[in-house]
Amino acid sequence: MKSFFVLFITILIPLCITAQEKQDIYNPSLDGMKQIDEAVLKAKAEHKHVLVQIGGNWCPWCIRFHKFCSETASVDSVLKTDYIVIHLNYSKENKNEAALARLGHPERFGFPVFVILDANGSRLHTQDSGLLEKEKSYDVKKVMTLLENWNPRAVNPDTYRPIQDSDILK
Repeated sequence: MKSFFVLFITILIPLCITAQEKQDIYNPSLDGMKQIDEAVLKAKAEHKHVLVQIGGNWCPWCIRFHKFCSETASVDSVLKTDYIVIHLNYSKENKNEAALARLGHPERFGFPVFVILDANGSRLHTQDSGLLEKEKSYDVKKVMTLLENWNPRAVNPDTYRPIQDSDILK
């Protein structure tokens, strides 16, 4: 009986952990092209960029990134200030192939993958999420660097500091 109980617990714990990570963040019924178009319109009106997080509810790292962003105050703040965030579904129910083609086929990097668009819908950057990982989560510094390097202020040439002669290596 004791060995049965140990076996039962051994099976139950991973199921509970998987159930805790399972969330419905991605909606397979949404048209990815329409999602992008609506986000771009909103970004233009609010002077923001669009962060497209591509993945699916089947993807543990996609769920982890969503949780990481909502639970990390600094990341959450930058996202709310500078980005319109959308979750573009990729699953057997809906691969959103037209949207992925429009974004330059970022799925080649695996999932999740992030695409940053400007307020006109032009792709500025595609980010392989594996480069942002740290152990079983994400690295705050790396994620913040990504978000800060591609926000509207960072890519605005009017905010660039002129290069001084002292900046040039001799």
